[in-house]
Amino acid sequence: MSKHISILGSTGSIGTQTLDVISMYKEDFIIESLAAGSNLPLFVEQINTYHPKKVSVANKSLAEQLKPLISSSIEVFYGDEGLIEVAANTNATFIVNALVGSQGLKPTISAIEAGKHIGLANKETLVTAGHIIKQLTQIHGVDLLPIDSEHSAIFQCLNGESHSEISKVTLTASGGSFRDRSRKELVGVTVEEALSHPNWSMGAKITIDSATMVNKGLEVIEAHWLFDIAYDKIDVVIHPESIVHSFVEFNDRSVIAQLGNPDMRVPIQYALTYPRRLKTSTEPLDLTLLGRLNFNQMDYERFPCLKMAFDCGKRGGSATTVFNAANEVAVSRFLKGEIEFLHIEKIIYKVLEKHDVKVFPQLDELLEIDKWARVSACNVPSSS
Repeated sequence: MSKHISILGSTGSIGTQTLDVISMYKEDFIIESLAAGSNLPLFVEQINTYHPKKVSVANKSLAEQLKPLISSSIEVFYGDEGLIEVAANTNATFIVNALVGSQGLKPTISAIEAGKHIGLANKETLVTAGHIIKQLTQIHGVDLLPIDSEHSAIFQCLNGESHSEISKVTLTASGGSFRDRSRKELVGVTVEEALSHPNWSMGAKITIDSATMVNKGLEVIEAHWLFDIAYDKIDVVIHPESIVHSFVEFNDRSVIAQLGNPDMRVPIQYALTYPRRLKTSTEPLDLTLLGRLNFNQMDYERFPCLKMAFDCGKRGGSATTVFNAANEVAVSRFLKGEIEFLHIEKIIYKVLEKHDVKVFPQLDELLEIDKWARVSACNVPSSS
């Protein structure tokens, strides 16, 4: 029986690779709906290839431009309401959330409340409101399957294992675009340099987050919620080759790791087809060609954003919401050329410094805190 799928963020890096996977097994999947931002040419191509019943774009103007280019039988929506419509109000049983940033939160909540299972590539959803998402998945009996390579690796390592016997979970980090540079060598780096990731092909925001190690910080917080693991049992190491995607140590000191060439289609497919393992077009891993794998201890002074993420996770409540929101604004300002690369971490720190953490905030309160953090991050002077 075919699985009915909706994809949020279909024209982004994860979204396009999800459709690559689906193209290999067309008889196994039916695309119910797609949501994209502003890349109309690619979106039109996707719509005409996969024939969804509902689609959504960023705003009303784009929706009006889109309508004449696709079949009149397809319903067109836009904005936040459009995301919720394609996430929750279709015959899809599985939603791939490949959106970038905290815009993924509301449609995820709506999809869970509608009983849809979630393939989560949008880590900001759990970082912003992990306690709410986990509670809702339990109430509605919904599966939350990780798509990030690191969390997919942990998920696979824990198959058949008792969570109570976990000693430590270790996330691996490539080190990003500037892993071989000292902090002094980061002064004045360009946007183009920051976007040049050595191992992975990702969107701009995630690539910058990888360079600051914010991305790994978000993954630490996400791992806490996905696997109910205390922060003092989560570790991060630098692994430049990106072959070992993460590993788990158990009480008996056995370590189980998941390895593979760096190709996001593998964890995407695993989430889509779980518990089955189907063939992929990914190159097989040949460790003899690599010769060796390297692992280096994390330097939290070199990557202060990662330490801030751990600290926020341990504080709990709204601290992680503020961390994420401030970072999103800071990265946007860097990509626009408004601030220096090293100023990203300064903005996050200054906004967190002003925030009084709310321990168990409800959704409306979280959204207000998120809005406050974004305004605050915009108002941090570029020269401070």
